[in-house]
Amino acid sequence: MTFDLAVVGAGITGLAHALAAARRGLRVVVIERDARANGASIRNFGLVVVTGQEPGISLQRAERTREIWLELADQAGVEILHRGKLVAAQRPEAMALLEAFKSGQHGQHCRLLTADEAVAHQPGLDRSSIVGALHSPFELRVESRDVLPSLSRYLSERYGVEFRTNVAVSSIEPPVVQTSSGSVQAHKVVVCPGDDLATLYPERIAQYGVRRCKLQMLRLADPGMRLNSAIVSDLSLLRYEGYANLEEAGALKARLLHERPQALDNGVHLIVVQSADGSLVVGDSHHYDQTPDPFASDQVDDLILAEYETLFGARPKVIARWTGTYSSATGQASFADSPHEDVRIAMVTSGTGASTGFAIGEETVSDLFGS
Repeated sequence: MTFDLAVVGAGITGLAHALAAARRGLRVVVIERDARANGASIRNFGLVVVTGQEPGISLQRAERTREIWLELADQAGVEILHRGKLVAAQRPEAMALLEAFKSGQHGQHCRLLTADEAVAHQPGLDRSSIVGALHSPFELRVESRDVLPSLSRYLSERYGVEFRTNVAVSSIEPPVVQTSSGSVQAHKVVVCPGDDLATLYPERIAQYGVRRCKLQMLRLADPGMRLNSAIVSDLSLLRYEGYANLEEAGALKARLLHERPQALDNGVHLIVVQSADGSLVVGDSHHYDQTPDPFASDQVDDLILAEYETLFGARPKVIARWTGTYSSATGQASFADSPHEDVRIAMVTSGTGASTGFAIGEETVSDLFGS
């Protein structure tokens, strides 16, 4: 059998490309070297971030990807655990930044809250730790470790997408894809390598300055409260270009450099989301290297937990810890490269696969097969 498209990699970016092609009625095979996706696509918050994305293509992709997640909630039974995002401002400088964002083009549908209103929106916040907040209605939260296998099943059952797992791809010469279990015939190929920088087209990937980012995350026991949305705080404002590129971000950065230098040195910012069982997923940190070490640091975990405790006044029991890695390139959220007229490399280099991947999939498939 000859496929219209072979997708190498069954992470969220790979599945996004498979979905885009399958919706066009194309015959698709997904080839995955592991038994199942086991990388950055499941070691994350499952948070689809829209507000705060850099204006332009990144924001447009996030908006389109959100639309597709909502379609999948109806069509594939993807569970949306909660919606929206609360940015809790701990410092006047953070509140000034949020006010500037709200007054701009991309903050019009968000809502500024006083500290009392923020606590009313989210019981459990320590009133003394915040000066106000911004609420965005756009974010979605899914459970990544459940969604990926569910989405794979949906693609298989609804569209006949074929999955070949525990199969490694060694070379691509369209229409032949050589794998560890024989050759696959496909007219066109999309390579979604995650953070594998060496196996396929390493020289093409290297020209984008890609390295790996290591993160640390934790799962906390049910704190006895329910989150009404995802929650982020001051440190997060410096990591999203939609906020960080505003002039008012300078004052916040200067204060955080004085008050939280270790957190900034370790790329720590706070995101808190809740799972269906009530437990919380909390993180994260950022360390960059071509080959990050696999070891988690208690010091870094403590920096993350300290941020959580500042907002909520207590630390629930840690019930799981993990590290993850993803591809990162300075100043570049993603790229698509064309090593052959019938091959594309699609790489998200900003940790935003869940937030932008479905739109990128549509773009790549349109590029390969025409609009």
